[in-house]
Amino acid sequence: MRLVFMVEERSMKELLDLILPKIVPDDIEWLIIPHNGKGDLQTSIPRKLRKWSIPDDKFIIVHDQDSNDCMQLKADLLSLCAAGRNDHLVRIVCTELESWYFGDLSAVSTAFGKDVTAMSAKSKYRNPDKLKNAKEELRKWIPEYQPVDGTKKIAVHMNLEMNTSNSFKIFVSGVRKMCS
Repeated sequence: MRLVFMVEERSMKELLDLILPKIVPDDIEWLIIPHNGKGDLQTSIPRKLRKWSIPDDKFIIVHDQDSNDCMQLKADLLSLCAAGRNDHLVRIVCTELESWYFGDLSAVSTAFGKDVTAMSAKSKYRNPDKLKNAKEELRKWIPEYQPVDGTKKIAVHMNLEMNTSNSFKIFVSGVRKMCS
C-alpha cells in the first residue's frame, strides 16, 4: 500500500515531507503531488482518481478552507472524488496552513528564535482554526516568514501530539487510520 497525497501547493508538500515520517509507519510508502493552487487541485482530483492504475494506492486530498463553508467544501471535494476510486480521504485545513502553526507556537518560536508562545494566551489565537488570515497574522509576529522556507523551519520542530489546531488533529488521525 502507498498513500498518495494531493495538495494545493508546495508549502503543504514541504510540511508533509517533514511530518509524515512521524505519522506513517515505516512499511508504508507515500507520494505527495503538489498542485498550483486550489483550482489546479480540483481539476486534477477526478482525472487522477479515474486514471490511476495502481490498485493498492490510497488517496488523501488536503485542501485549505480559506473563506469557504467547511462542510460544503468537503462535500464538493468528495463529489469530485466520486468520479474515480473510493479509496480516498478528504481533509480540510481550517482555515489555511499557517493556522496549523498557530497550533504549535513553540515550534514557531524555536524555528525563528523569537518567543511568540505568549500569543496563545490572547483570545484571538486560542483557536487557530478560527483565524481568518493566519498567514498575515504570522507575518505580523514573524515579518521574515515566507511560506515554503518558513514551513521547512517550523515543521521540523512541530509536536504532533500537542498541536491545538483541531483540523490538524483530524488530519493526523485520518492519516493514521488510512495506514491501519
